[in-house]
Amino acid sequence: MSKIRTYNDLLQEEQRLQQILKSQEVLIREDIVSMKENLEPIKKVYDQVHKVFTRDNRVPIFNVGLELGIDVLLRRFILARAGWFAKTFVPYIVKNYSSHIIGEEKRKAIIKKIEELFNKIRPKKDRQEQTNSFN
Repeated sequence: MSKIRTYNDLLQEEQRLQQILKSQEVLIREDIVSMKENLEPIKKVYDQVHKVFTRDNRVPIFNVGLELGIDVLLRRFILARAGWFAKTFVPYIVKNYSSHIIGEEKRKAIIKKIEELFNKIRPKKDRQEQTNSFN
């Protein structure tokens, strides 16, 4: 910083400080980007741990079937001779993790197929009543 004696000196000093400010902002942005890149592996680990200990409840009906299948398969067959700890916690972890595996598109496709199956097995009464009322 130099001594400011005239108005032009003041304007030059202001420009110099503005340039320093802009360069510091650029450095801070670059540091933030590099920090985000460095924290990416930690974020991935956190996401995996989160999937293990929480359940995805967007489609509860689907989860009920999934839980029932996992209970039967794991507790009755795979962990039949395991101790109480394995019979309790392994299915819990598998249920939580498996509820996150199937994506939203696959869930919608599976639900649509289940609805089609139910419609074939048992048609809705509303449709039958509507056809009878027109006759």
